[in-house]
Amino acid sequence: MAERVIPIVDQRSRLLTPQVSATPGAPASGTLLDTRGRPLRDLRISVTDRCNFRCSYCMPKEVFDKHYRYLPHSDLLSFEEITRVARLCMAHGVRKIRLTGGEPLLRKDLERLVEQLAALRTVDGRAPDLTLTTNGSLLARKARALKDAGLSRVTVSLDSLDDAIFRRMNDMDFPVAGVLAGIEAAQAAGLAHIKVNMVVKRGTNDHEILDMARHFRGTGITLRFIEYMDVGATNGWRMDEVLPSADVIARLQAALPLVPLAATTTGETARRWGWAGADGRHDPALGEVGVISSVTQAFCGDCNRARLSMEGRLYLCLFATQGWDLRSLLRGGASDAQIEGAIADIWGQRTDRYSELRASLPPDAGGEGGRKRIEMSYIGG
Repeated sequence: MAERVIPIVDQRSRLLTPQVSATPGAPASGTLLDTRGRPLRDLRISVTDRCNFRCSYCMPKEVFDKHYRYLPHSDLLSFEEITRVARLCMAHGVRKIRLTGGEPLLRKDLERLVEQLAALRTVDGRAPDLTLTTNGSLLARKARALKDAGLSRVTVSLDSLDDAIFRRMNDMDFPVAGVLAGIEAAQAAGLAHIKVNMVVKRGTNDHEILDMARHFRGTGITLRFIEYMDVGATNGWRMDEVLPSADVIARLQAALPLVPLAATTTGETARRWGWAGADGRHDPALGEVGVISSVTQAFCGDCNRARLSMEGRLYLCLFATQGWDLRSLLRGGASDAQIEGAIADIWGQRTDRYSELRASLPPDAGGEGGRKRIEMSYIGG
């Protein structure tokens, strides 16, 4: 096995300053396109850079140890600032808002932010599709309050059902039973369309693909298999540890027949497959699975996602190397129209397509331009 080298680089300092016009242009029209004609539809908001797990593919303990300096609370956007940015992005066409981290449930009083965001409306007067991604460790105690505050859906990260493997992968000795209890609590609270994400790492947990499928098949929970990705600069990613999604589907098909399903919306990251019944057709009672193939089947072409960091930096790609400083506008007296215009300028010049370019980049080149990518624990998944 090749030696694992973890570079320690703080990418949080890489900052771009938005242009603010003294005379803002026309109001937002509800449709904002980048240079490749991709609309802004999905806003992912990281509310904290802290996490209580140390998964090797995200926050390896060698880097994120007791000496690691997290952001002070004063640097984080307030709930009111986050809601303001979300409202202005929704004027440009955002329909879906996902809360992430770090581990978002570590942010105190998160239900209050959920309540504020749930009260917003899209350009056609609808409530946003408001969802949250969590490691599930605190979900059992938080699920009911989140649902009551207006959360629509929840996605839980779970990489193994084997307790020993799960404890080793989260590197904090947290039991898998605690996450399963959180999933049950989310169901009991009435959160709809619950998803479970499994990052598949060849040689680590890929032997559990069928066990995971059998466990969640017929439960009403959608299981999604994610290719191990080269996010950030510290997870020691290697291509030989990636199990292509096509191989995942082949393993499933050999034991549990599947049929392909159409995408539910443009820009969807997962390819959907339905469990087949005795007649060979999709049986809705059995549910479905999805595969997210960022490494082997890039979906940059219709990517409609922007990411807001916990300190107010707007990133246009999961593999970004630099972010745009919106916090300085929020705290510097800029009007809604000025911030709205700045967001339009930022998205309008977007060219990001890292996953399409990955194969053409030199090894260890980082992101486009050779700069180190931002960490997933900072930008959110």
